[in-house]
Amino acid sequence: MPEPLRIAFLGCGFITRVHSRHLRSLANDVSPGYASRDSAKADAYCARFNGTGSYPDYTAAIEDPRVDAVVVAVPPGFHLELTLRALEAGKHVLVEKPAFLCIDDYQTVVKARDRARRTVLVGENDHYKPLAVCLRALLAGGVIGELVFAHFVTIARRLKTADDWRNDEAISGGDAFFEEGIHWLHLAGSLGPRITSIQGYRPSVSRQGPDSRAKSMMVAFRYDNDAVGSLYYSREIPSLLRGLRLSKLFGRKGIITFESNGLFVIVRAAGIPRLILPGLRDIRGYQAMYRDFVRAIREQRPPEMSLERAMEDQRLMDRVSGALEPSDR
Repeated sequence: MPEPLRIAFLGCGFITRVHSRHLRSLANDVSPGYASRDSAKADAYCARFNGTGSYPDYTAAIEDPRVDAVVVAVPPGFHLELTLRALEAGKHVLVEKPAFLCIDDYQTVVKARDRARRTVLVGENDHYKPLAVCLRALLAGGVIGELVFAHFVTIARRLKTADDWRNDEAISGGDAFFEEGIHWLHLAGSLGPRITSIQGYRPSVSRQGPDSRAKSMMVAFRYDNDAVGSLYYSREIPSLLRGLRLSKLFGRKGIITFESNGLFVIVRAAGIPRLILPGLRDIRGYQAMYRDFVRAIREQRPPEMSLERAMEDQRLMDRVSGALEPSDR
């Protein structure tokens, strides 16, 4: 059995806790270490998640010859610099999403990746979650026939505090839709048909309270098979169980209804409606994402969520943002 991939998390915040919890079941594949500008925090994470080492800063982790790969888990404004430094040091990289602030940054990293001959995976865990895998299989199998409409809903009231880094667009890269909605935009565009035209519509922005970001967006789009779709995204509207919402795919032979987070799928086509439970064990797809990262490195092949695939999402995001009225930005 190959030795576990030795990774170092650059950053010890909320998302590193999320990743680390999911890595507990992958101990034979991945061995984590932790780096922070606060050495006490790195030590605490190392102890909590049975890490192999802690580092008092990011440079120490990047320069450690025992480290095979790094996970860039800091705000997006710092992703480019750390990714380039890691590639220059010969490390593989998993960079959280949104990976970079603009297409030019992605292209810079593509060149650095190719020079270093290393693997870069963009941490779009939603691509790997059981719900997405299930929906792709159902559409590919023609279960509901030719797709006509796609309707995605992700609404919850999850406001940030005034000191949260997401309120600073210089390091977050943009509003709530850019920072988190890009995951849902990827889901909408990754089910088989590709999005060819897209338009964003933003309601009036509430600046009341500590979370001053624009927090809602409605997106309309057309697929390359001429189906049309919509995505309703908000982090300021109260919802059942803080985010339980239904989305639907409408075809000429049936309808797929699914809980947006992946709890269940209901297929209504020929015969009796069918309930599918995609799976709770890895409901957010983190374990599958890391398995792909490890295999891509060992097999020297591109990961499913390559830079090139993530660039497709960024181009859609750019078109959504570019189409907004100046007063809405």
